[in-house]
Order: sequence, then structure tokens, then C-alpha cells
Amino acid sequence: MQLFKNVNVDWIGKKWQFIGASFLLFIASIVCLAIKGGPRYGIDFRGGTLVYVKFRTAPQLDLIRGALKQKGLGESTIQRFGPESDHQVIISLEQTATETAGELDLGRRTIEETLNLSFRPPEAQAGKLDLNNIRTASSLEDPLAGQPGLAAALPKSGPSQLKSIQDLASSIIQYRTAHGGLINSFDELKAIPGISDEILNLIKEKFYLGDFAVISTEIVGAKVGKNLQQQAVSATLYALGGMLIYIAWRFKGTVYGTAAVVAVFHDVIITLGFFSFLNKEISLTVIAALLTLVGYSMNDTIVVFDRIRENLKLLRREPLTSVINKSINQTLSRTILTSGLTFVTVVSLYLFGGEVINGFAFAMVIGIIIGTYSSIAIASPLLVIWNDYRNRKKALARA
Repeated sequence: MQLFKNVNVDWIGKKWQFIGASFLLFIASIVCLAIKGGPRYGIDFRGGTLVYVKFRTAPQLDLIRGALKQKGLGESTIQRFGPESDHQVIISLEQTATETAGELDLGRRTIEETLNLSFRPPEAQAGKLDLNNIRTASSLEDPLAGQPGLAAALPKSGPSQLKSIQDLASSIIQYRTAHGGLINSFDELKAIPGISDEILNLIKEKFYLGDFAVISTEIVGAKVGKNLQQQAVSATLYALGGMLIYIAWRFKGTVYGTAAVVAVFHDVIITLGFFSFLNKEISLTVIAALLTLVGYSMNDTIVVFDRIRENLKLLRREPLTSVINKSINQTLSRTILTSGLTFVTVVSLYLFGGEVINGFAFAMVIGIIIGTYSSIAIASPLLVIWNDYRNRKKALARA
């Protein structure tokens, strides 16, 4: 499919304008990263605590933030998570003075206690327990066993699997997990085979349903985070090195490989510069996006280089600048079409994908723009610059 026909743009004639613009963006990115002390790493890399919470109704983030601040957790970050209708948030608490698991777990417990105090219904003051925040079946067994008459009310025969308190506790936890981690109404428990009105009333006497549930928690130590930083940098460098070796083998020389790797390195640094300028966090998903960008940008560049190699055989008598211009113009439709479709997809992810995937989508949006530009305006002109340098060197040697 040809979007553009008879394209005749002199890309190489404008090579210094392109390289100058890229140089300015590259230096600006380096300066921004240097001023801010490097990328702003997320908890995945810094270490800390993540608490995933689901609410019955849309949560008021300012209320949560204010409650945590009163508890001395003002540095915590609160983000919406998943579909808006799920009413889920992630509360992240960066590790500061210590990296012991005990103190990190203390931060988690403080977050949970703060939420309990902020969203505690009147039933909690009557000594009832929150059925939505009892984590495991074994933790639920003792409160159930302590409710008079409950064990006797369990069916002793028939098709029900509820033969004991342990069965009842396990069934309730399994039901809650299967329905998003939050029970909205006691009537929902009637869907569990064997729970009669009598059993349900006895459960209501002992428990209440809180307005939120802690779905899961994650604790990342500082040493683990530091290792992840090193592994992320290593993965990116290995990817670039592997690409250099592959292209050098495919095109039988290091010039093509070096030009492609320089262009991709330029893409990664500028993308990181945008993250630094906008103070966005670098998480594991962003690293995945950067590695995806390396492969995507390299693929775009290889398509152009392949056409250059073919045209060098067909157009032997034409100067290199003319061959490269024609090659870029011939592949322009394919480049714009592929990049355009991918761009629309990642923009949709950025706009509608939610907070968790926002960093990944943003990196891809910036990366696709910069990567498409560099495959046309940076990688190919570098071939011309290298060829001119080599010709001048030969001329000096003969002189």
C-alpha cells in the first residue's frame, strides 16, 4: 500500500539540520537527567511498599492522602488502578531510612490501620469484625467458631460441602476472591451452596462488610531495587550490543550496525529525557517499553538499510546521497503506515489504559515518534557522513 507516490524529498541535503535538532534534544535530555540526579525511579527500583486497595464506591483520593499525611506518611503516592468502575487504587510508600523487612511491613500495617480508621463504619465500634479484610481462611476460622450456634447450624447431610467451620471459612474466602476481593452485600453469600438464612444471620451478628478491601501488598527491599536497576541497565546495553552484532553480520560491516545503534541510543536517551523533564517515574513497565522501543526502532532502520543495500546494487553509477534519498522515499509509505498504526494504538493505551500502564504507553508514544524520525533522519545520514569521512581520509593518504 502506497500512501505517498513519487516522493522526492532531499533528506540527505537536510542532514545537518536533522542532526543539529537531534543533538540539541539529546544534550537537553542529558542535562535534565543530570540536574535531577538521574531518572526518577519507581518503587520497583528504590524499594518500598505497595498496597493494592479496592473500594466499594469511587474513593476520594484527597481524603486518603490527608489521612495518610496525618499518620506521617505524607510521602506516599496514590494512583488509580484498573478500570474506573473497579474503584481500585495503589498506595505506594517509598523506603527511607531502613531496608529491614520488619519496618517495611510496619509501613504496610500503618496504611491499613489508617484506612480502617478513615473508613470505619459504626458496626466496627460494636466489636464486629470486617469480613472484607480477613486475609485467609485460617484467620477466619476462629471468629466463626466463636459465634454461638454457627457450627450447629451447618448442614450435617445433603449435597452441601459445608460440613465444618473450616469448610465455611474456605468457601467464603474463595467466593470473595472470585468476585474481585470485595463482598458488597451479605446477600451475595447466599450464592454459596449450604449457606442458609440462619447461617447468614449468624454471620451478620459477628461481622460487617467494610467499604474497602486490601487486595494485596508488595514489599521491595532497597537491595532488590538496586539489583533491578543494574539489571535494567544491563538488559538495555545487551540489547544494543546484540543489535550491533546482528546488523554487522547481516550487512557485512560495522558501519550499518554502528549507525543503527547510535540512532537507537539517541531514541532511548531522548525518551528518558522526556520522563525526567515531566518528572515521571521509571518502573519495570517503562523498562519493558524502552526495550520494545529498541527493537521497534531498529526494525524501522533495518527496513531502510535493506532498501539502501538493494539500490546500491541497482544504481551503481549514482552517488551515495542520491541512492539513500531514493531508498528513504521508497520506504516512506511503509514507515509512516506502520508507525502510524502503532502510534494510534499506544495513544489509546495512554488515554484509556489507566495509571498502571500509563508509563509504558507514554514511553511508547514518545519512542515511536523519535524512533521513526531517527530511522529516516539520523541513521541514514550517518552512513553518508561516514562515507564522506572515509573518502577524505583516502584522499589525504594519496596526497
